[in-house]
Amino acid sequence: MVAVFGAAKPQNAYLFANKRANRMKVLIHDGFGVWLASRRRNRGRFVWPASWQGAQLELNAEQLQALVVGLPWQRVGSGAEIRLL
Repeated sequence: MVAVFGAAKPQNAYLFANKRANRMKVLIHDGFGVWLASRRRNRGRFVWPASWQGAQLELNAEQLQALVVGLPWQRVGSGAEIRLL
């Protein structure tokens, strides 16, 4: 991760998914250390964007929560933004 993104930046989340999009890992830097969370869907897939506009995608807190739960996060309203690299 360091070779691709550089050092982990505070208040940033880094999401990774497998090819089938049924498993996700989230790395979050809270300013003191890095937290790792993982989630697996028994049925269905996580909803990912069809195409990336660049190397980064910005989501607000509600969109991130919807993505992790497996809901269509693109339909969720605005709020505080979280940058995903």
